[in-house]
Amino acid sequence: MEFTQQNANQNTIISFDDLTITLYHSKLSPPCFISSNESKELPSLKITEIDKEFLFPLLSKESIDLLIIGTGSSPVFLSPKQQISLSEIGLGVECMNNVSACSSFNLLLGDLRKVGLLIL
Repeated sequence: MEFTQQNANQNTIISFDDLTITLYHSKLSPPCFISSNESKELPSLKITEIDKEFLFPLLSKESIDLLIIGTGSSPVFLSPKQQISLSEIGLGVECMNNVSACSSFNLLLGDLRKVGLLIL
């Protein structure tokens, strides 16, 4: 899927498919993390492995208020225990399919929101 963006941030998602996420300046393979100032590929990752300890190195470099998690072709949700744990550190989390996740990330990034995207 391709996106059209008028005022592209360096980490705006231009297009993606099952194997590649194309940013304004580079390409990544899932799983990966993207924010306004950072983009990096991650080791193999399952949604059950997402917790404060996993996210700390990603979030320590940049202040993020909302983490969007793209879970593939259909949404898969965090457990209540994971949600509570992440809310304790002041992080809002939304899980959705990859199309919605990438679109939402671009929209919020364009509005200069403190948002991060984790594509599994």
